[in-house]
Amino acid sequence: MRYNKFNKNEKEIFIMAILVTGGAGYIGSHTCVELLDAGYDVVVLDNLSNSSEKSLDRVKALTGKEVKFYKGDILDRDILNKIFKEEKIDSCIHFAGLKAVGESVAKPWEYYNNNIAGTLTLVDVMRQNGCKSIIFSSSATVYGDPAQIPITEECPKGQCTNPYGWTKSMLEQILMDIYKADNEWNVILLRYFNPIGAHKSGTMGENPNGIPNNLMPYITQVAVGKLKELGVFGDDYDTPDGTGVRDYIHVVDLAVGHVKALKKIEENAGLCIYNLGTGHGYSVLDIVKNFEAATGVKIPYTIKPRRPGDIATCYCDPSKAKRELGWEAQYGIKEMCADSWRWQKNNPNGYDD
Repeated sequence: MRYNKFNKNEKEIFIMAILVTGGAGYIGSHTCVELLDAGYDVVVLDNLSNSSEKSLDRVKALTGKEVKFYKGDILDRDILNKIFKEEKIDSCIHFAGLKAVGESVAKPWEYYNNNIAGTLTLVDVMRQNGCKSIIFSSSATVYGDPAQIPITEECPKGQCTNPYGWTKSMLEQILMDIYKADNEWNVILLRYFNPIGAHKSGTMGENPNGIPNNLMPYITQVAVGKLKELGVFGDDYDTPDGTGVRDYIHVVDLAVGHVKALKKIEENAGLCIYNLGTGHGYSVLDIVKNFEAATGVKIPYTIKPRRPGDIATCYCDPSKAKRELGWEAQYGIKEMCADSWRWQKNNPNGYDD
């Protein structure tokens, strides 16, 4: 263990900090809460391109603890060097990256430059400063159209259908190669499935720019009256109701998974890969029905043509994370829906309210 070290008299010797890139974002901010509650010091780097510094004010309000914040970009070597010079960084949880699938198709250069070149810069500065532990925010998208359901970590990676997915897949390979070349590294790749939900306080949640790309914030914005109706892309898939089936996970469960991964790093994890999901598949219409049941709000929707690149079914076998990390999702679909609605209802304009 390399943080909160104590001697025989229980006097604190030093506290190492965790660098959280993209820590003001949706998953990052919820992870900061769990890290602080677990006793870690947290340093956040975020360029605020798709996030709000106000989320860190909410983190402080919930935890009673400060987050050291640096506004900047992972492509900026100078600010990374400054952080490592001024802070005692022990490990990095790397969320920062562009993440909109459709936008990545329209702007592939921007996605490859930001996500890949940015991560290469981050990792280079880390190793130059003797920090060789990283938890990488990956995605189930690396499996492409999966070879098996439920998806295990042994399932081969597939053909990604967009530049965003390829950046995740390529960065996984880059980090694996770095570990193979230098076994002093600890590299944990966390493959997220579909995070939804919000903090139970209703003070933190998903705050997308413009029209949401993801299902739940779209539903909540319809519910609050900001959008007219939900578009359901395809009702002719080989699923029970014809709509796409996904593995939805509460964002707080996902955040806790990162704390568990840090504990694994403290045991000198080496290279590890984990799926973080519930192991249960829910269709788009399942989510709509559960949201209506949890909130009492009716969600109008229309069926639209399939989107290119979408697959029928994607859910995981999360047993490896339970076995090796002691992690298991605690929240069900009704809590995910109720918490999402509490956040949106209390903050109809997100952090701008």
